[in-house]
Amino acid sequence: MAAVMTTSRIAAPTIAAGLRTNLRQTRERSAVWPRPAAAFMGGAVITETVFAVPGLGRLIIGAIRQLDFPIVQAGVFLIALRMKRETDDENLGMLEAIRDATLRATAPMDEVLDLGDPYDGYNRTLPAAPFLPAVLAACGVAAVSHGVESMGPKYGVTHRQVLRAAGLPVDLSPAEAAARLGDPAIGWAYVDQKAFCPKLYALTKLRTLIVKRPAITTAEVLAGPVRGRSKTHLVTGFVHKPYPRIYAMLARHAGYDSALIMRGVEGGVIPGLSQSGKAFHYHGGGEETSTEFKPAELGIEQSVRAPRIPGVPAAEAGDEDQSAAPFDAAAVAKAAAVAGMAALAGQPGATRDCLVYGAALCLWHLGRHGDLRSAADAVRGALDRGQALKHLHQAI
Repeated sequence: MAAVMTTSRIAAPTIAAGLRTNLRQTRERSAVWPRPAAAFMGGAVITETVFAVPGLGRLIIGAIRQLDFPIVQAGVFLIALRMKRETDDENLGMLEAIRDATLRATAPMDEVLDLGDPYDGYNRTLPAAPFLPAVLAACGVAAVSHGVESMGPKYGVTHRQVLRAAGLPVDLSPAEAAARLGDPAIGWAYVDQKAFCPKLYALTKLRTLIVKRPAITTAEVLAGPVRGRSKTHLVTGFVHKPYPRIYAMLARHAGYDSALIMRGVEGGVIPGLSQSGKAFHYHGGGEETSTEFKPAELGIEQSVRAPRIPGVPAAEAGDEDQSAAPFDAAAVAKAAAVAGMAALAGQPGATRDCLVYGAALCLWHLGRHGDLRSAADAVRGALDRGQALKHLHQAI
């Protein structure tokens, strides 16, 4: 990091001048410039109307990727963008910059389901979603998930941590992950951001310093490291009301043939087990619509929203707006791995119900079943016959 900062500072005057020229040219090409904002460039504060310019998000993120923008200035930009709330153009610019830097592979499958769970993980509940791709593979759906080791602002337990604790591979290249999706004995994979987008992963330390959730967090789950030959479907989650529209817009722009955007626990892809759920979805690039459902419709009866972290009181494992209690991430990842493996082996409980719920919603969304109950029964059958566990073990 020290070397990066030194290089950036040496280049700052020249790069800042070039960036100002690019911004001026962008402004001259743009018919609409909304409000002014302060941008730190070359050590001076320059008042520029820089936000909400088409392509600006891509321009500056591209500059950061190439180490052409001082680290502190990059942080100021990302914080300012977050504080004022990103425009659609800025979110699209972020997405394009990330996708331009992504190493991508096509699986030998007509359709692939891309599972975009939060990269900052879970810190209030025991995550079941890391095992969802294996369950989907057992139901005939090629599925890939992706993420990182640890990311702010939550620094929760991630897919990588849980799968590694279960003894599963977490350092595949996009090509290796794509090949596993095409293997009928496996049918699923995890690929890490440091493998499919190393330039974005290199910003991890900077993002740690920002504290606030930067705009990158929204776009990075749509990087799409593994695609299907004909169709790719996105499944992701949200907490706050504005995001279904934003995710649907970004998914269409990224070329996803369909998207299922679920109001999930901790912003994840699996809804709460003890209350009504809601999801937004589109097919064929059309407009998104919403669907509400109840766990009981899938034969799920639970008193808890999600599997609890061992030793953590239910009150601390609930609301996303509460501050999470400190916890040992490695221990929680191990507990999640044990619970997930047990659920795949047939053990009843909240983790198994989460897998049934999440997988059934995916199967219903893909049109594999006409209603949620029949989809849930199909998932239970795959679990009861040991098919999901077999697909998991084949990946080791």
